[in-house]
Amino acid sequence: MELDKMLCEENATLLGVLYTINTNTKGTAFIVDQSKILLGVVTDGDVRRALLSGKQLDTKVSEVLQNHYVIGSLGDSYETLLSKTNSKIKILPIVDENKRVVDFFEYRTDITTPVSSPYLKGNELKYVTDAVLSTWISSTGKYIDQFEQEFATFSECDYGVAVSNGTVALHLALATLGIGEGDEVIIPDLTFAATINAVLHANATPVIVDVEKDSWCIDPLEIKKAITKNTKAIIPVHIYGQPCEMDSIMELANQHNLFVVEDCAEAHGATYKGRKVGSFGHIGCFSFFANKIITTGEGGMCVTNDAKQNLKLRQLRDHGMSKEKRYWHEEVGFNYRMTNLQAAIGVAQMEKVNEILDERMSIGSMYSSGLNGMNGFEMQKKLQDREKVVWLYSALIKDNKRDEVLKELKEQGYDARPFFYSLSEMEIYQDYAFSNKNSLEISSEGINLPTYVGISDDVIQNVSKHLERFIDK
Repeated sequence: MELDKMLCEENATLLGVLYTINTNTKGTAFIVDQSKILLGVVTDGDVRRALLSGKQLDTKVSEVLQNHYVIGSLGDSYETLLSKTNSKIKILPIVDENKRVVDFFEYRTDITTPVSSPYLKGNELKYVTDAVLSTWISSTGKYIDQFEQEFATFSECDYGVAVSNGTVALHLALATLGIGEGDEVIIPDLTFAATINAVLHANATPVIVDVEKDSWCIDPLEIKKAITKNTKAIIPVHIYGQPCEMDSIMELANQHNLFVVEDCAEAHGATYKGRKVGSFGHIGCFSFFANKIITTGEGGMCVTNDAKQNLKLRQLRDHGMSKEKRYWHEEVGFNYRMTNLQAAIGVAQMEKVNEILDERMSIGSMYSSGLNGMNGFEMQKKLQDREKVVWLYSALIKDNKRDEVLKELKEQGYDARPFFYSLSEMEIYQDYAFSNKNSLEISSEGINLPTYVGISDDVIQNVSKHLERFIDK
């Protein structure tokens, strides 16, 4: 029951209170005795202030309980309960005549279904707490090594190099491969700006090409047309969980002696011909931002099967410092390191990555079932040899209705997002455009629906019903 998740026993430590708050996601715990008699109310803010005042995580919660807290009584009207809330007090325990907790009241002014929400109901808090207590909170610690190894194995690669975010993963990959001034790097028009920004940060020249109409991924035919004597690399982006056509891309790369850096930020676990994305190119790059399939809050990873590239990635990530001679710098490197705290979250996420992927596929199937056959609505295609994953449930809305649908969904309390703008639409990138016909159309029609582990069937059904009504209207 939801109430049970709010209750915390009086002999609990502050760490135990944090576990309760993490489980109920309400920011509040009701402290009770064995008979569920209310002894006090503790918020995450109370715990934070206690720690700042010198208390420890193993301090008993009874030592920090406040004498004054607001409660509701069994039988109180909605108006009475509402009158007891304010900008700081939004959750009230409801007690009977014996002060036994029987329910709670929560007032929210912004009941909105987000487009994405991280799934943190595993060992995330346990491992982060362990990292804090170990004092290894910076860029060294057991969770860094474990996360790198586990994610590399998951991606079917020999090596994983954890970094501070997905954008620097791309930049680090390009720097490791020696991509720089005078070099051209072919990228798709339909992608997040991080892809092109990483190329520009490397002082290389991006070349924007169109995407395939069915997959929304970079078109190998357009890559072939765009190759020049200055082309040094290709960045295929597995957009919205859909794998690129990697056979053709790797064939072109081999023919022209080009590097391939896979942008897998939205496609953890996707496969092409049974093989994981990230394992085809010279280096694969992932993001672990909060809205990604697995998250470390901020964070990223480079994966590779090349031992020399692994060493170079690590050296450049760590200021270009020699691995044999501390504080001796052999190259101009970067501080692109992930912290042990972030990696601790990553290790917990890896324990349930397959569960997360399965749940997201189920969400996608439910949306597809409810929206199948609707006029003016085109679902992301399942293509031969490509096993996509569900990052967000992505689709196209035809007849110039997309923006109206986004607005109406928001008014109903459902957050949905448009696709990324085509890079070539933006003034700062227009000079790099080679081709963009399909991407312009797809970008203007694309929509991402609420997709996260824990979303209810009712929400998916309601979003589907609203979509059908809006589009028909």
